[in-house]
Amino acid sequence: MPTRITGTGRYLPKTCLTNDDLAERVDTSDEWIVQRTGIRERCLLQNGELPSDMGIAAGQRAIDDAGVSPSDVDVLVVATNFPDMICPGSAPFIAEGLGLGSTPFFDVTAGCTGFVYGFVVADGLLRTGLFRRALLVGTEALSRVTDWDDRRTCVLFGDGAGAVVLDRSDGDAGLLGAALFGDPDKTLLLHMPGGGTRVPPSAETVASGAHFLKMEGSGVFRHAAPMMERATHAALDAAGLALADVDWVIPHQANARIIDALVRRLGVPNDRVIVNLDAVANTSAASIPIALDEARRDGRVQDGDTVVMTAFGAGVTYGAVVVRI
Repeated sequence: MPTRITGTGRYLPKTCLTNDDLAERVDTSDEWIVQRTGIRERCLLQNGELPSDMGIAAGQRAIDDAGVSPSDVDVLVVATNFPDMICPGSAPFIAEGLGLGSTPFFDVTAGCTGFVYGFVVADGLLRTGLFRRALLVGTEALSRVTDWDDRRTCVLFGDGAGAVVLDRSDGDAGLLGAALFGDPDKTLLLHMPGGGTRVPPSAETVASGAHFLKMEGSGVFRHAAPMMERATHAALDAAGLALADVDWVIPHQANARIIDALVRRLGVPNDRVIVNLDAVANTSAASIPIALDEARRDGRVQDGDTVVMTAFGAGVTYGAVVVRI
């Protein structure tokens, strides 16, 4: 029985940081950032605002869009890499904020591929018959782990949350095919060395900047598009479909040059690709649901459309899902 998206929602913080704002802090410019990333601005959490606050807002909007209530949600899955707390994560705080009561909840950590992984996990839970309806939330507070004095990384990231309500469906809509992959040989392309049990937090790790994201930009750029291409074709094969059957491709919003490379490799027209990173930057596991909600609400993505959502992220993880809306 396929798992259908019945509601979507997103939340972006009200504070926006433009490229010109960044140029006042580090040696960069709007032209340099746009040429290399396609990003013009990013949304940042305000003081006191938490990843779970964004997840609650996005989740409630998805629930409202589905025409159900929080009490109708049977399981909550949260895709995030930077939760409110390492333990117990963000899921319990989102569950509490939405009033989910004793509904089960948990976090999924799979880099920027977290939403795609989470979609497959939630779908699997529904197909078992154990649950009827799931809320899948992607929420990220990348500004909290960004070194704002490092011009190589500070231009890339933003905060935000997106969510979808998933229901078991008797029709032809829903998850048609999926493919998930991992490549642990590339683990250190994107990582945060400090804070875990491998490098516990200390005065020294704070002083050395070990709690900021580290990225090997050239390695990410070299591997990201081929990975998403492989995942897209594998998911389409699983669905028994071809790219000609796809109405929209929603890639992880990491970098315009990576998306352009993916589009060329797939051979799909640009007007069939959803891109919004110019206004929101890289929001990691939240990027795909944010873009999906935006495209649904502005009328581009409509019921009956076939959509491929594909991502790559820290781990290295990558994957894709093919969904009929």
